[in-house]
Formats: sequence, C-alpha cells, structure tokens
Amino acid sequence: MPQLSGGFVGLISDKISSLLIKDDRSQTMDILERIQTQVDSAAIVLYMKGTPQFPQCGFSAKAAQTLASTGVEFAYVNLFEDQEVFQNLPQFADWPTFPQIYMNSELVGGGDIIVEMAEMDTLKTAMEEAASKFSAK
Repeated sequence: MPQLSGGFVGLISDKISSLLIKDDRSQTMDILERIQTQVDSAAIVLYMKGTPQFPQCGFSAKAAQTLASTGVEFAYVNLFEDQEVFQNLPQFADWPTFPQIYMNSELVGGGDIIVEMAEMDTLKTAMEEAASKFSAK
C-alpha cells in the first residue's frame, strides 16, 4: 500500500465522547448528538472502516488516499472502534454506505464522490475552503 501523504487531525471519537453530558434522553438521540458533535469538531471528517494508515476496506482506503493526496488536514473516525456510530451514522444524514465525508458539518458523500471531485480538480479547493471557513469560526 502506498504511503499516505497529507495531514491527519486524528481519531476524534475519544475526544468527543468526553464532551457528552448524559441525561434521560434516548440512547439513539445521544449517539446522533455525538455524531453531530464529531462532524462539527473539524473542517473535514472522514468516517471510515479502519484508519488512513490501516484501512480495513478498499473504499475507505481509496477515500483516505484521495483526501490525503490534497495535503489538507482532515479528521477521521474509525467505525470499527465505535459500534454505536457505525450502526447509527446511516440514519444521521440518510446515507446508507461507508465511507462518509463531511465538510463543515455537511455530508459531501461517499468515496466515489470525492474521487470524482479529485478527477475534476475540485476536491483540494473544496477542502481548503472548508478548512478556511472552519478556522474563521
């Protein structure tokens, strides 16, 4: 597997879970709120099977490689390390498959979408704009 380039903010699940305040709401609502907190915590978030360094499926590998090729930092969540996110992410944005890529809290799509954006030379610009907008918050 080729060496990935670009920066990684890293696994955000551990950092996010400590921000949750437990109350009497349903567990599903808690997990959807946790996902929202995750997508809000970085300009670009990749939900994937495995990590960018050790992807566990071909689609996740391609997505991580494509994002990394831009040189723009992104965060990732390893779905295998958080089964609640794995089970509930498809209903969060009504997108049934993995990986999922979010920019500024909005679903961009799956790996095929960002590969297409890279082929059209729009991915790096979109990621840079997302990073700039996020840092201006």
